[in-house]
Amino acid sequence: MTHARAWLVAAALALLGTGPATALDLQGHRGARGLAPENTLAGFARALGIGVTTLELDLAVTRDDLLVISHDPALNPDLTRGPDGRFLDARGPLIRTLGFDELQGYDVGRLKPGSDYAKRYPQQEPVDGARIPKLDALFALVQRAGNDEVRFAIEVKVFPLAPEDTIPAEDFARRTIAAIRAAGVGKRSTILSFDWRVLALVQREAPEIGTVHLSAQQRWLDNIGAGQATASPWTAGIRHADHGSVPRMVKAAGGSTWSAFFGDLDPAKVREAQALGLQVLAWTVNQPADIERVLDWGVDGIVSDRPDLVRSAMQRRGLPLPRPTPVAP
Repeated sequence: MTHARAWLVAAALALLGTGPATALDLQGHRGARGLAPENTLAGFARALGIGVTTLELDLAVTRDDLLVISHDPALNPDLTRGPDGRFLDARGPLIRTLGFDELQGYDVGRLKPGSDYAKRYPQQEPVDGARIPKLDALFALVQRAGNDEVRFAIEVKVFPLAPEDTIPAEDFARRTIAAIRAAGVGKRSTILSFDWRVLALVQREAPEIGTVHLSAQQRWLDNIGAGQATASPWTAGIRHADHGSVPRMVKAAGGSTWSAFFGDLDPAKVREAQALGLQVLAWTVNQPADIERVLDWGVDGIVSDRPDLVRSAMQRRGLPLPRPTPVAP
């Protein structure tokens, strides 16, 4: 079935009340991390060429106060080579301690051979010479692609348990708001964070920009603190004990979109959140069986390192597909 035919079928079904009334939000996680280096212009170009609804990305701030796209607050040795061309032996310097010109001396275009990261993404194609880009460079890339539809899901990476890793949360949030406004993409952007203090500030000071409340309840990250007597340091004073579920916590925080690690979701939680008026995103869903499962649950969006696989599943189901807009990085 062609993309155009799939869209027409889905639209007709929606009008008849027998199919999806709205399109699934297909988000390319860190661009298309399973296929191209994460959070690089090459990765975002790959996602645009595949055709996604939303580009998901993470921010850091340099010593000279520039917003750059990086998941980690410090240079990650699993994907960073120094000016000498060798992979870092250990966690590198904090980005907040480096000027942008210094940062450009590091290559982030290839995964370190033998690392666990490289083993998880064997199909990632290296792009030697890729650098950590400015946020403005991504906006310019999308403009060059002629894509005035794709959205930006911008994660403000702050850490209440390690505040020294970044600039203060409020300052970080305000800089992000200013950059989105300056680019004229407020209506196409959301700000997301595991630290819900960031989202509370955005709701107060930039109501035109949507917020997304991130959650994980895993050994490697738990920002919810279910069962604790006190509020988690991540949730802006909102206690799980007072609300009984994460969707109710998000609703109490004034949220409209809940983005949960897909391993924490099940059909009942999706239904509960949607009954509260929340949209539900599942991250990071990469395996075909998992993609099919969360689609069956009726999530509103999927955040994936393999947007190509999600798109294939959408096409099989006759869901509307975002248009590809290939562009050179």
